[in-house]
Amino acid sequence: MRVFLVMIALGFSVMLQAQKVEVENTIKQFFTGFHAKDTVKIKSICDETMMLQSILENKTESKLKQEKSTDFFKSIAKIPNEVRFEEKILSYKIKIDGAMAHAWTPYEFYLNGKLSHKGVNSFTLFKTAQGWKIVHIIDTRRK
Repeated sequence: MRVFLVMIALGFSVMLQAQKVEVENTIKQFFTGFHAKDTVKIKSICDETMMLQSILENKTESKLKQEKSTDFFKSIAKIPNEVRFEEKILSYKIKIDGAMAHAWTPYEFYLNGKLSHKGVNSFTLFKTAQGWKIVHIIDTRRK
């Protein structure tokens, strides 16, 4: 009986780890598209109702900024070719409950090779028949 319970526990653990890898790969695909300025790739893993928010922090105040996903995609497409940017994800902390996942990803953002700002991304994802879809992104930004 004990062996049976251990096998069930291992099976759940393996299944959960596989789902975490799927969530992480979805976020990696988002950034692959983001860095390539490929809005088609980004849209393919985002829900059409995706909400984007940023918390802008400085020494005196914090502001919450909301952006429509359509405006986000337009802004990505308009980035000039000579502008280089990279968002380096430092780690992934992923939690899953059924069809909902949450990922906490500290990052550093580089613009033309220089550190511009850093913070944390918080992704909420929903599991669909087509795979995980990003439904909400909120991030913090500090100089």
